[in-house]
Amino acid sequence: MQVDMQALAGPRSRLSPDGTVDVVTAEVLRGAMETVCFEMATYVSRTATTPILNQSNERNATILDGTGRLAALSVGIPQFMLTSTLPVRFALDFFGAEEMRTGDVFVANDPYHGGGHLPDYNVFAPVVVDNRPVLIASIQCHHGDTGGAVPGGYNVTAKDIWGEGVRWPVLKVIDQGRERRDVLYALQANNRLEGYTGDLRAQIGAAQAAARRLGDLVASYGAAVVEAAIDRMIDYASQRFADEVAAWPDGTYEADAFVDHDPLGNPDIRLHVKITVDGSHLVVDYTGSDERQDLQAWSTFGNTRGYTVAQIASMMDPEIPKNEGFFNAIDLIVPEGCVLNPLPGRPVSAGTHHPGADIGEVIAVALSQAIPERAVPQTYKTGIPTTIVGIDPKSGKQFIDASAEVYAGWCSAAKGMDGWGAVSASFGNLWKATAEINESLYPHIQWSRDYRTDSGGPGRWRGCCGSHYVKEVRVPARVYTYVVGMKYPMPGIAGGGKGAPNKLTLRAGSDDPFVVAHTADWIPLEAGDRIVYDYGGGGGWGDPLERDPQAVLDDVLDEYVSVEGARRDYGVVLTGSLAELDLAVNETATAQLRDERRRQAGGVA
Repeated sequence: MQVDMQALAGPRSRLSPDGTVDVVTAEVLRGAMETVCFEMATYVSRTATTPILNQSNERNATILDGTGRLAALSVGIPQFMLTSTLPVRFALDFFGAEEMRTGDVFVANDPYHGGGHLPDYNVFAPVVVDNRPVLIASIQCHHGDTGGAVPGGYNVTAKDIWGEGVRWPVLKVIDQGRERRDVLYALQANNRLEGYTGDLRAQIGAAQAAARRLGDLVASYGAAVVEAAIDRMIDYASQRFADEVAAWPDGTYEADAFVDHDPLGNPDIRLHVKITVDGSHLVVDYTGSDERQDLQAWSTFGNTRGYTVAQIASMMDPEIPKNEGFFNAIDLIVPEGCVLNPLPGRPVSAGTHHPGADIGEVIAVALSQAIPERAVPQTYKTGIPTTIVGIDPKSGKQFIDASAEVYAGWCSAAKGMDGWGAVSASFGNLWKATAEINESLYPHIQWSRDYRTDSGGPGRWRGCCGSHYVKEVRVPARVYTYVVGMKYPMPGIAGGGKGAPNKLTLRAGSDDPFVVAHTADWIPLEAGDRIVYDYGGGGGWGDPLERDPQAVLDDVLDEYVSVEGARRDYGVVLTGSLAELDLAVNETATAQLRDERRRQAGGVA
């Protein structure tokens, strides 16, 4: 949107003589920009054509200033917070600010120009004043296909990034308000999904709407005021961040986390972190992480940066604005060539999940030595979406079902609160797609979804249970997926126990079941075959022997914990039976059993 420059010189100017703005104006503008972000994200959810976007909300909206600094964002996928900013900065470097004009819209998805992996498409539009961008509205979404060798956007056995799909470092899809039909056609021609263009147009419309709204904001307040407000809020976030870190105990805190294997079966992918707290200075150093070059598990720098910030943000006051000041306050060291910052050309489709998501685990475990009351791993243990492909008998065309309705688990406990919900906080506001709607879109039936008893990690506060899903395909199909979290499930914190591991069985109940060991490489299913997803639980927090016995009894009555599990994991002895609903805590036997357990562990009875 081109802004009326006369309006900018009017009496509404709120600039002080020194070029700053007051805190009220800065906060009002921040709130306005965050509202625009929310509207962008909602626009996509209400106009997109495929379930990943119009049901599960896998998108995030951000606003950057004209130099690519993050100014505001919506509640979305935490990891997207930063992988949505770096592609915009690349576009600014590549085109130059003078090539960003009123009415332009850009598209990018290249992991090696700041993104996470190829399915994450970033669409952005500038607000231009005096031939320079003042604000840039960006909306990033996950798409269901990327071209390449296999449907679904996850070729986890590709030898390089080019085998995973099509890379678009940056394209101008709308040129000064005119649609580039050649570019849109090229995008669609390199994607299997008929709904891809509809999803992309939803993003384009969201970015255009946001640019109009932001243009009105700039016209009302003036570009100088808006830019000064962004400066003030960035400085404010930086100071608040420093104040929080200064309250943490100084020291160096190290930890390891492991991914079971890569998609080829190479075992024990190591993440190592050394976190140094020195006054208000925070250093996060991943030196020592796996550097084997024959691996198939790589997280791009942008992806690593996003997961790092997301975990640290979860351990701080949520009122601190999530903008460039927050992110710049972290001194991040990620050696090139390690699994968290691959050399150019490595395949990364699986790495945005693992080892990317496991960054939250290793940071939480390290900082549990310093601030255990805030240490909750914001991560998940899945692998990749379970892609089911076949021919839809209603249309005669190929369907690609990403199983967006079946992921639930890995919700860890925090000090003072049991794990709860269906998906971990690392998913942000990602919703689970509705089973009934997906049954109308794809030829399958979902027979079961429930919690798994005894799957939550025991602790003074219990991890949430994992989930059990049963899904039946109604036509011949093939399944492609990668599974982790079997050897290394969600960890406990401060003495809490681990959550239960994952397990995925294809053709469950048949004469030829297939339990996924690491990768299911297009395993065939016949009509009527069932897929059983057993997802892991969250980790516990604190010593399970300190959990209130009455809380353990309540868990047994709710079938989160079995009678046997109450005794085994918590040292709680129950009388009566669950069937008769007359269970009760045997206080004397419980105290004796817990004292015995403490003595065996070398503690004080």
